[in-house]
Amino acid sequence: MTEVLSQGEIDALLNALKTGELDVMEISDEKEEKKVRPYDFKIPNKFAKDQFRTLQMIHDNFSRLLQTYLSGYLRSLVQIEVVSVDQLTYYEFSNSMPNPSTLGIVDFLPLSGSILMEISPSVTFAMIERILGGTGQAYEKNRVFTEIELTLMEKIINQILNLYKEPWKNVSEIKPKLKKIETNTQFAQVMSPNETIALITLNVKIGAVEGAMHICIPHIVIEPIIEKLSTKFWFSGVTKDISVNEIHNLERRIENTFLPLNVVLGKSFLNVKDVLNLQIGDVILLDKSSNEELEVFVGNRLKYYCYPGLKKNKVAVKITRIEKKGDEADE
Repeated sequence: MTEVLSQGEIDALLNALKTGELDVMEISDEKEEKKVRPYDFKIPNKFAKDQFRTLQMIHDNFSRLLQTYLSGYLRSLVQIEVVSVDQLTYYEFSNSMPNPSTLGIVDFLPLSGSILMEISPSVTFAMIERILGGTGQAYEKNRVFTEIELTLMEKIINQILNLYKEPWKNVSEIKPKLKKIETNTQFAQVMSPNETIALITLNVKIGAVEGAMHICIPHIVIEPIIEKLSTKFWFSGVTKDISVNEIHNLERRIENTFLPLNVVLGKSFLNVKDVLNLQIGDVILLDKSSNEELEVFVGNRLKYYCYPGLKKNKVAVKITRIEKKGDEADE
């Protein structure tokens, strides 16, 4: 952050320059120090920045899906956003988790290995209270979960994992499956303490209760698809080339699409009394004359003008001109 000098400090600096106490050349000749970034050889950087951006995009999509689902399921205002995507060791992650906490061990099929999904106690108790008909207020006491509470959370986590498949589709067709739920991180040693992980932190707000949700993805689990975790691969499915045959098939389908075509012979406005008194043989005066152009609507848009007539003893119209105002608006 740039330091802002006070007026007194500016005056003192100018006086020092005038008296010769401070030399301008000495200031300009200061050597720029090289920025040194610390690197721990015990924890190598296994995730590239591009891969972190892809993980961020995946979990941004996931947070939107989860927010919509929980808002409807809990019947409460739920806000979820991705706070950070970090790289650290599993030891650091397990030591930072509260005890007890809802820790789901998930088989990341078809890949070999497990990921962890941790939900903070405040969010867990808020969810359970909403499911059981409560207001979803924060639970102040720190206690272990009952069997009923863990059963309810198992159902919720299974639904969360169903939503987790969709954001990963551009990378891999995953089929996550909940293996079990632990409440103590000491019993969730599914990998080496020194294993490098990607930790995705989501901030979850249910009503007035706020807490965190962590997704721990070991590098060794997603190593077979690590090359696909790049923005180039992410957008490759969107920008793929379309073959000539696909274009022709699309044109044929569009040409064979049916659209409603309506010709308006004219309009008239009647009050309710006149409509109720209509009898067979009554004549309703329209606002169009017999030699005036009629409007042709395609769907609900005015597209052509025409004259009415007959062709082979069938009622027909002859197109006279095209209405281009709607097309210009679309452009």
